[in-house]
Amino acid sequence: MPLRERRKPRPRRLDAGPFSADIASFRLHLAAEGKSPKTIKVYTEAVRYFAGGHLLTKTGKTRWEQVGVEDVQRWMVWLLAEYSQASAYVEYRALRQFFRWWSGEEELPDPMASLRGPRVTQKPVPFFTSVELSALEKACRGNTFAQRRDAAVIAVFRASGIRLSELAGIRCGDLDLETREIKVLGKGGKERTVKIDYEAARRVDRYLRVRAKHEQASRSSLWLGVSNRGPVSAEGIYEMVKRRGKQAGVHVYPHRFRHHFSHTSFDRGGAEGDLMELNGWTSPQMLRRYGASARSARARRSYDRIMEDWIALT
Repeated sequence: MPLRERRKPRPRRLDAGPFSADIASFRLHLAAEGKSPKTIKVYTEAVRYFAGGHLLTKTGKTRWEQVGVEDVQRWMVWLLAEYSQASAYVEYRALRQFFRWWSGEEELPDPMASLRGPRVTQKPVPFFTSVELSALEKACRGNTFAQRRDAAVIAVFRASGIRLSELAGIRCGDLDLETREIKVLGKGGKERTVKIDYEAARRVDRYLRVRAKHEQASRSSLWLGVSNRGPVSAEGIYEMVKRRGKQAGVHVYPHRFRHHFSHTSFDRGGAEGDLMELNGWTSPQMLRRYGASARSARARRSYDRIMEDWIALT
């Protein structure tokens, strides 16, 4: 099966012109509420995109009080035609947060007060098959620095389901291979401890032995670059995983391991509270999605057992 290529993102017009000052104030508001830098970036860029990509270029409006419900609706229709439902919904949520803040600050009507967000069709959770995991493991097989490092990265992703940023931020002092525990820094700067299995611990141990010979082995960051380069960024790990996936013939990206981990936990009867703790979730919303995925898988297995017994009796 050919690998699916990610569609090249459309250039976003982010020059908000006369709207920029209010967007800067909105940024300050989000920071004061303790929102993460990533959330602040996503929210403010969405508002800038609405201002620069729609209001200034398509309506000629230059003040927020001129914005009506039709402007937001037309923008959502355009986004849904150009992007996925999930991406359009993120843009909608960002605009909703902005107009709630702006209407409260200026004591003016919120143009989005009566709007409902675009419907997002729930897609199946993209977990791995055993064949795909085996292919990824084979793609990293070997004793070079890159092979040992990449095998360790993929093994930790698979065994823990941690986020890309969390894995990239692991320091050598965060590891305890005897207890198979890793301290990670999650969203909002919240630290938690995750577990890995024995296979992942073995892969990390093999990597650490070759890492000790690296010219920058004294660096605190766990993941180092080849040819004695320094720490690998989250973007570098993303590209590495993508490259190994292409080599193995598997459509893979870091967050797919998180899907796989969560689905597998439910499928094997893991407790909801345990999964929330391990994944660093504060809302049970994601539990419903992965719970449905696991129930579907169990139902299919149950069907096979029932039909086998029925055939045996006929």
